[in-house]
Amino acid sequence: MKGCFLLQRNFAYIGHYLAVLLKERYGIEDFCGYVYVRKMYHFLKSQRDINYTSLLLDQEVHARYLNEKLDLGYLQWLERTYGIPNLWPYLAVDRVVMHNQLVREYPYDTPRYTHEEMLRILQVKAKAVINFLESERPDFVFLSVIGGIGSMLLYHIARKKGIRTIIVHPTSIRDTYVLSDTYTGFSGVERIFKNQEQPSHDAYARARGFLDEFRKNPQPHYELAHPQKQPTTRHQQFDFVKPKNFARNIRWIAKYFYWHFTRDDIHDYDYIGPWNYLKDALRRKMRNLVGVGDLYDAYDPNENFAFFPLHYEPEITLLLYAPFFTDQSNLIKHIARSLPVGMSLYVKEHPAMVPYRPRSYYQQLKKIPNVKLIAPTVASFDILPHAKLVTTITSTVGWEAALLGKPVVTFGEIFYNQLSFVKKCRALEDLPLLVKHQLEKFAYDEAELIRFIATIFDEAASLNLQFLWERERDLKKKKEGLVSLANLLAKKLNLTPLSSNHTQ
Repeated sequence: MKGCFLLQRNFAYIGHYLAVLLKERYGIEDFCGYVYVRKMYHFLKSQRDINYTSLLLDQEVHARYLNEKLDLGYLQWLERTYGIPNLWPYLAVDRVVMHNQLVREYPYDTPRYTHEEMLRILQVKAKAVINFLESERPDFVFLSVIGGIGSMLLYHIARKKGIRTIIVHPTSIRDTYVLSDTYTGFSGVERIFKNQEQPSHDAYARARGFLDEFRKNPQPHYELAHPQKQPTTRHQQFDFVKPKNFARNIRWIAKYFYWHFTRDDIHDYDYIGPWNYLKDALRRKMRNLVGVGDLYDAYDPNENFAFFPLHYEPEITLLLYAPFFTDQSNLIKHIARSLPVGMSLYVKEHPAMVPYRPRSYYQQLKKIPNVKLIAPTVASFDILPHAKLVTTITSTVGWEAALLGKPVVTFGEIFYNQLSFVKKCRALEDLPLLVKHQLEKFAYDEAELIRFIATIFDEAASLNLQFLWERERDLKKKKEGLVSLANLLAKKLNLTPLSSNHTQ
């Protein structure tokens, strides 16, 4: 068996050590990888744990567009063969190519490429991915975040060629992750759930315990998502001027400029240069100096209201899972117009977006007569028990509302759409009737919810992947922390351990 890993930014460490564990515990020797960023490419080339048969660096492939001649005939063939149903989704998911974001800070939104250049970029990456898969011939492709042209091509072309794709998903239950064949949901969980198969007794017990504990003391599955963990106030935005913080920031900026003149990736398309970083940071601080505190409305739990939590952006929660609902302000207008008379729409900012969203964005929302803007310091858990309806694109807040037995309307591809009492809006013209149904004919099913949670537990691995991915610096501890995920991956691949102690 041969495995291919999407080794994307810091997830490259995770993917690599999963490969190492599969080699040590299950005897797989052959691996290849599609890599993002040169730092990770250098790490993978220098390590001695895995002898990758090929490592394809996205940044090097991207640079080929400069010398590529546009071939519409090839793109038309590509569209017929691998279109979904056309080629635009491959471009639309890439925030760097389409918006020049990541390189520049939100709300910057000016593409650096022309239409023709975008097509040439797509062309060179499609050629590279097809050649890569045909020459390497992996049995499976393991992916994390699908957030760029290359990763999107890797996923869809692999599937069209009959190569199994496996994606790791957070479940919105703390330290619980599942592996799915698709990025649009939890394929294993959905199959078992739809077939009415019964989870194990242990999983049922865990599900009931989780639900009881969540209702008694609701907490976000990702601790940094809580408003108290984010700089949600104007005062907090200027903590950087405190002597201790200011000195630390000056040292960091000095290092940034030193790195800039000593690195080999400064010409890569997704490189974040220090000048742009400082320019955008200065603009952000100037916006925060004015602040938006005067625009917030008082939160009244006794008011008749529906709730919409703003999403963090740009992220795959919108670009990948809801590509036709990425304009949140426009969606809010439609939700507000779909509510019955006398009902307000409470809109609250994502805690991590507070420093970035411009004042003008909120001012436009305030022009909608029945919309009220709630301060981000108010936790969603304080709002959900009193909301008559929760509307969300793909937010975790929708899952939390379902756990509390609240009617939910979603607009994107999200795992909890499998619940019969969660309704997905596929066309805006259907929204008023969908809202009316959820308000007047909502049919909550506690037994169904518990069975769904239990099915997730039966299909999941327990680990703090977010911490291992983003904050764990000790590579040995990274590897040790991934054992349960490696074992789950091996189970999905029907692998036999080399010895019994490797199943632990």
